[in-house]
Amino acid sequence: MLLLAAYYSLALTIAGLPSALAIGLLTGLLIFVPYLGFATGFALALLVAALQFQGLTPIVGVLIVFGIGQVLEGFVLTPFLVGNRIGLHPLAVIFALMAFGQLFGFFGILMALPTSAALLVGLREVRHLYLASALYLGHHEPPQP
Repeated sequence: MLLLAAYYSLALTIAGLPSALAIGLLTGLLIFVPYLGFATGFALALLVAALQFQGLTPIVGVLIVFGIGQVLEGFVLTPFLVGNRIGLHPLAVIFALMAFGQLFGFFGILMALPTSAALLVGLREVRHLYLASALYLGHHEPPQP
């Protein structure tokens, strides 16, 4: 959240948007609610850019800033920061978010990472039990006639 707040504040300032700091901080701090932070910040930034009456340049700047912000969040920050916290590979985080979102929509996106982390723990336990089993270790009884 703090990285995105800093990014949006700095990028909107560079794009020449008045109130860039306030909009950037609000966007970054609301980003923990999927879609809400992005949508709120994007709408406010577009409104401020349109009310400048300086042509399309500020609007295009806002579109570029928020486009890069979405790519940064979706493909860099979320997979690496969240993935490391819950023990999932960054590629697995991206796949889980896309798959659960496609299958279950908005609710799927909210439940993707906790469900994936629980499945990972379960699969690790099953693997551990299998590696400790008599079948794997070769200590099995021959079939009785």
